[in-house]
Amino acid sequence: MRGISAVPTYVVMQPTTLCNLDCSYCYLPFRRDDHRMPVEVAGAVAEAVEPWSRDGRFSVVWHGGEPLAAGRDGLGALIAPFGPGVEHHVQTNATLIDDAWCEFFTEHAIRVSVSVDGPEARNGERITRGGKPAYDRIMRGVEALHRHDIPFSALCVVGDPRPGLAAELYDYFLGLGCEVLGINVEELEGVNTRANAHAAADVTAFWAELVAAWRRDPRIHLREIEWSLRYASAVLDGTADDLLPRRLDPIPTIAYDGSVVLLSPELAGFHDPRYGDFTSGNVLTTGLADILAGAASTPWIAEFVSGVEACRATCPYFGFCGGAHAANRFFEQGRFDITETDHCRNSKIRLLEGVLDHARDHEPTAV
Repeated sequence: MRGISAVPTYVVMQPTTLCNLDCSYCYLPFRRDDHRMPVEVAGAVAEAVEPWSRDGRFSVVWHGGEPLAAGRDGLGALIAPFGPGVEHHVQTNATLIDDAWCEFFTEHAIRVSVSVDGPEARNGERITRGGKPAYDRIMRGVEALHRHDIPFSALCVVGDPRPGLAAELYDYFLGLGCEVLGINVEELEGVNTRANAHAAADVTAFWAELVAAWRRDPRIHLREIEWSLRYASAVLDGTADDLLPRRLDPIPTIAYDGSVVLLSPELAGFHDPRYGDFTSGNVLTTGLADILAGAASTPWIAEFVSGVEACRATCPYFGFCGGAHAANRFFEQGRFDITETDHCRNSKIRLLEGVLDHARDHEPTAV
């Protein structure tokens, strides 16, 4: 893997900066402001991705703020310029989902992912602007999805990964009825400055417990566990080198105003004296393909690529991880050329160790 690919597999679009919740771990800097994406921005992106969507599956991920805060008419107008080869996804807190939104999702073939952190007692961080619990509103949205037979994924943030929690969470999401589950250990990034260092043994045990719960009843596609098992299988088959892409996916994030941040959506909206505003251009003045072609000229990206190569040279987990994420490097340590972060310890290293610990503990006994 050398440098940045000029062709992404998906783009992230910010239809509005506004979020109607005030989650305490949120990283977004402008979630109280209602900046809306003009249709001209969506049109410029749609024109750029059209040739990419002809060559295989291509996704547009609508991610805010809370994307549904843009309204059905607003979001519909932004989707309209995209051709039929584009697959649309929305990451939502579900509090605004009702029957009308479900009809909208069906009409536009939108894949839905719901942010919820487990049972009601585990959702204390997810509150309204008035400081009230949002859980009941989230569940009303989930119930609407079920009424309309709309399959959905779930994204769960875990602030304190430890033994005893993983099985509880997995059982909850089985009951919730999601098809796919992703687990994000809380990250220090953006405006969330809470430390995310945890005892290695606790985090490893959390992941080992999660894979055990999944193996007992694997009805959910569990993102992190299945990803780990694919890697372990590839190592055994001698094909692990084929898992990582040869070049980094640029993951263009298109902010409401058309500015483009590459590699880490979490960097959008931030400014640093050394690196500037992290943008690589604006789709209203420069084509997205041209922005991607010139990615290497963005100073922080060159530094990040050198950091990835340092990971490759020094970290035994590189074949699984592919290098610490750009935003985690910056927000944890203020640079892009460092290597190991708390995020990669929690969500990559301990994850793989937990899966391997589970496998060792459940080896068949020789007779």
